Amino acid sequence: MTDYYQGSLLDAGAAPEIGPLAVQRTVLAGGAWVDVVPGWIGGSDDVFLRLQSEVPWRADRREMYDRVVDVPRLLAAYGARDPLPDPLLLEAREALSDHYEAELGERFATAGLCYYRDGRDSVAWHGDRIGRGRTDDTMVAIVSLGAARRLSLRPRDGGAQIGFALGHGDLVVMGGSCQRTWDHAILKTARPVGPRISVQFRPRGVL
Repeated sequence: MTDYYQGSLLDAGAAPEIGPLAVQRTVLAGGAWVDVVPGWIGGSDDVFLRLQSEVPWRADRREMYDRVVDVPRLLAAYGARDPLPDPLLLEAREALSDHYEAELGERFATAGLCYYRDGRDSVAWHGDRIGRGRTDDTMVAIVSLGAARRLSLRPRDGGAQIGFALGHGDLVVMGGSCQRTWDHAILKTARPVGPRISVQFRPRGVL
């Protein structure tokens, strides 16, 4: 990957470090909630650069209406038995599992990575409803690395949109009924924005 990334002055020379899970929970309608931990991973410039250059990113295509189009972001997926591409991601997954296991009833198992090269890359409105997320309450934990982007959410049955500005090293966890009753998106933006990597941790059987 050659997309330019401007590192954080606060991260300059700092070793990657996972902070405490001092979550700020926002309760949503319909049994959904969102936890946010700003700056959960500190010193993460090197992690971003390693993932940017070493992950085997793939470009997908999908059928939309009467044509096949490029998916507007690059992807990588790691199953429950696959080694993660950076030791910090394993540490993060274990810390999240330790914190949420009592509430979730299981541990996080898989990791999906998305690489947003600039503001033209996006993910459309959706919920993670393939597999158990269609019928069961579950959780999706997202670590954001790189340039800040807005995670937008809206009720599936209609209603006001809300959003969370996710910066470098921030954590957001969507839980309860969120995948069934709300949709979320990273929308395109015309303003200049650098590259971002999103790491999504999920339990088994949630896609």
